[in-house]
Amino acid sequence: MVVEKNAPLQPWNTFGIAARAQTLVRVHSAADVLAVLASPALAAAPKFVLGGGSNIILTGDVKPVVLKMEIKGLRLVEETPKAWIVEAGAGEVWHDAVAWTLAQGFAGLENLALIPGTVGAAPVQNIGAYGVELQDRFESLDAIDLTTGRAFTLDAAQCGFGYRDSVFKHAAPSDAPDAGGLPRGMGLAGRAVITHVRFRLPKPWKPVLGYLDLERRMVEEGVAHPTAQQMFDWVCDIRRAKLPDPAVVGNAGSFFKNPTVSPDQCADIIAREPRIVHYPMPDGSIKLAAGWLIDACGWKGKSIGKAGVYEKQALVLVNRGQGADSVTGGEVMTLAKAIQTSVYERFGIRLEPEPVVV
Repeated sequence: MVVEKNAPLQPWNTFGIAARAQTLVRVHSAADVLAVLASPALAAAPKFVLGGGSNIILTGDVKPVVLKMEIKGLRLVEETPKAWIVEAGAGEVWHDAVAWTLAQGFAGLENLALIPGTVGAAPVQNIGAYGVELQDRFESLDAIDLTTGRAFTLDAAQCGFGYRDSVFKHAAPSDAPDAGGLPRGMGLAGRAVITHVRFRLPKPWKPVLGYLDLERRMVEEGVAHPTAQQMFDWVCDIRRAKLPDPAVVGNAGSFFKNPTVSPDQCADIIAREPRIVHYPMPDGSIKLAAGWLIDACGWKGKSIGKAGVYEKQALVLVNRGQGADSVTGGEVMTLAKAIQTSVYERFGIRLEPEPVVV
């Protein structure tokens, strides 16, 4: 267990916001988590789990003990006639883990290539892109209760996955009972830290298509039956063309969730805005493209202070400063709230931010 005091967090959040952690612990194993919980100086303090820092907005210095997850490891756990079961440490870079699975011949995660962040954060957010969500490839995860130190395992049903949602984003009711060795209830926000995640990668593999960008690449390259590697390469190319590299331009990826509305609500909006981008969902609801809504309100390329809206994709907010002259979390949230107000006033839609505001 490595403990740092007054640790700079600017290198550890992809928006590049300058802030510090009063105490930061580098976690390289489950044993390090238990050591924190056994430490007289650290056990009682609130905890904040930090992965790749790709989904957070820091609005000031962080007082809770920061657990920086650096647990590594990639391995094939089991092979069955129907699937490969692959395990990854929570501190593995998500994109590197996807690339590793393909290099080993375990296809299935290629549509999720180049999503920033770590493996441990993927179930929390139920990350998704190009027709695949983490829950579609999820087997189970290992975690530790930050109150009791008890280790536990969750399957997909216990994770309560939804659109960019899971039990790790909800607090448990204060009167919830201890449930069969798991933390009270199944709201685990702030109560648990994920150490390992396992994926079920299906056999036989078949590509998940249907998105216009992927269909267009198939036509352009004359490929009727793409391989998993081709799908991976196409997704990477498409994402790089649309989204800024956090190493060059600070950002937290898609800043707002795509809102869902009823068919009647969608019909009402279409009557006023015929060009609105929308997608029917399996449950009968309609998903609207948040980026289109923001662009329609004229925000693309605009800035408030050093916080800006990316010129190529209105769904992405960016850092127009750098180093000591970086954007502040306050500027980012001021811009976000101004965008929310514009979209609500024009469309009657309330946009919900994806990143965690700290």
